[in-house]
Amino acid sequence: VQLQASGGGLVQTGDSLRLSCVASGSTVGGYVMAWFRQAPGKEREFVAAINRWSSSSTNLADSVKGRFTISKSNAKNTVYLQMNSLKPEDTAVYYCAASSTVIYSEHRNAPRYPYWGQGTQVTVSS
Repeated sequence: VQLQASGGGLVQTGDSLRLSCVASGSTVGGYVMAWFRQAPGKEREFVAAINRWSSSSTNLADSVKGRFTISKSNAKNTVYLQMNSLKPEDTAVYYCAASSTVIYSEHRNAPRYPYWGQGTQVTVSS
């Protein structure tokens, strides 16, 4: 599966953005789809994941709970990350990832995802 992320940009504290990750070559329904982010000088960190086949089974990092939502459209073969109430500490390059084998307890483990998009920059100014 090939992944193409988009939707990043420069926003102010409190604003919202919606990131999109379009998949090609395979259907998103067959994969756990996730978002990770990496800020300058920091390790890549888990943001959110949505399970195979089920749109209601999601997993969110504590730092984004209540502000971010992950969803997907099987018809559009796209996964979304809706980001509300953005903070300067959300500034990072955001990557989408896919895995057909990762289990729930491993959702936050980046090496368990073999497929990655190219990343989209999100910058939140204070």
